[in-house]
Amino acid sequence: MAECTTLESLMEMGFDRNRAEKAVAHTGNQGIERAMDWLMEHENDPDIDEPYAPPAESVLGSSEQQSSSESVSEPTECMTVFPLQNIEMGQDPKRPMTEEEKKEQIKRLEELMRVKQEERRERERQEEVEREKQRRKQGQELQQIRQKLQDDEMKKLADQRRREKMEDRLAKQRVKERIARDREERARKFGGGSSGTTLSSPTSDTSPQTPPENQGPPPAKKDYDECRIQIRLLDGSALTAVFKAQEPLAAVRVYVQMNSSDGQDFTLLSPYPRRVYTDLDMEKPLRELGLVPSAVLVVTKK
Repeated sequence: MAECTTLESLMEMGFDRNRAEKAVAHTGNQGIERAMDWLMEHENDPDIDEPYAPPAESVLGSSEQQSSSESVSEPTECMTVFPLQNIEMGQDPKRPMTEEEKKEQIKRLEELMRVKQEERRERERQEEVEREKQRRKQGQELQQIRQKLQDDEMKKLADQRRREKMEDRLAKQRVKERIARDREERARKFGGGSSGTTLSSPTSDTSPQTPPENQGPPPAKKDYDECRIQIRLLDGSALTAVFKAQEPLAAVRVYVQMNSSDGQDFTLLSPYPRRVYTDLDMEKPLRELGLVPSAVLVVTKK
């Protein structure tokens, strides 16, 4: 009848009968404290309120066992209610407890449950503090990893910009050197042939003014390998330079950049016939663009 005592005590303390029966069965009817511990540990279980089905061999047993036990021990049941508490209070264990004794026992059990609940809440609070510490530690480690990846990416971008600037400087240096070589070649070429040009001019004056009647085929078009270009800048000044016919239009653009002080972005165009040169035209040779043997280009704002 100790089981019945534990069950009644739990029900008097406010626990549902179904939960009380489960607590008694799962703790093996080892006392009110064990049953209370089980209830507090499993109060959030999803199946805590499902109907309890005791096994056939359980102490609560089948109806036949209950009826037989009632027929045999019914007189004893009332005398064995709370036997341990009666002994502790110096009472005869065979005497049933009075209402005042039951209330006192319930009060002690409720106090015991309150203490256990406080202990459980303190334990859960400590566990929550530990989880929060772990979460913050993991967050700091993740932030450090992100910062390191960001620093590596910024370093990689800085290295790439330095390489691009170096390559751009080298490209401009190569263009500058090529322009200097072309100037030297033109200076040597035109410097040596100026006298021949001067001497040949009188000969052209003595040639007959009227062509012969039997004029042959027209002379073949001369294939120029150089181009003389006059460039009108934004400030109204002009530059004149000689380029190879096979040089791209980009060489003219670089020449303007090197000899212009405004530093503005610009584009090139031919005034007549009017044509604005695009980025694709910068890779084409001057001969293909029709700028040989001479041309005038105008610098305009982009």
